[in-house]
Amino acid sequence: MLDRLSIKVIRWPLSQCAKVLDKLGIKANQVTLVGFGLGCIALPMLLLQQYSWALVFIALNRIFDGLDGALARRQGITDAGGFLDIALDFVFYSMVPFGFVLANPEVNAIAGAFLIFSFVGTGTSFLAFAIMAGKRGIDNPIYKQKSLYYMSGLTEGTETIACFVLMCLFPAYFAVMAFVFGALCWFTTFTRIYSGFHTLVDSDTKL
Repeated sequence: MLDRLSIKVIRWPLSQCAKVLDKLGIKANQVTLVGFGLGCIALPMLLLQQYSWALVFIALNRIFDGLDGALARRQGITDAGGFLDIALDFVFYSMVPFGFVLANPEVNAIAGAFLIFSFVGTGTSFLAFAIMAGKRGIDNPIYKQKSLYYMSGLTEGTETIACFVLMCLFPAYFAVMAFVFGALCWFTTFTRIYSGFHTLVDSDTKL
């Protein structure tokens, strides 16, 4: 829901950083892999209940995720790069709640499992429609520079990262936040399934 607004805010600084990286000969896929590696360090930090450090590596992962896209738009967007980016993004998103489960399984296990379960719903509905939209050449008027159809919803990347930040700042309330955000994710899933299905039905009638 907030991605279209946050993109406008971060687009200029990311594009300026991308210019520097491009001049240094750094490739977008390299930025993607480094960012994912940094994000993975959040997992042991969460396990050790070093929540401030976990937040640092979560933030670095997201900064690099924005940088790889800005760099790709300068160097040329590719299907391989888009695949690598989205695949590692979804792994990272599920890794964070898993880290909170490892930190305190007695309290966080069910809530963490529910949140990861909800991510399966948002991720599946997102990617399944992107595949069909790509096959039919359906363009997204809002996110034209994405490598695949970016289906919007109530819980997008901005909301997810905001939730992770709050969880790191207030880890004692992880379970409550996980249940609430997971419920919002299921709302996003069902609205995506509904709108995606009807969009494809309308596309079928035009063929």
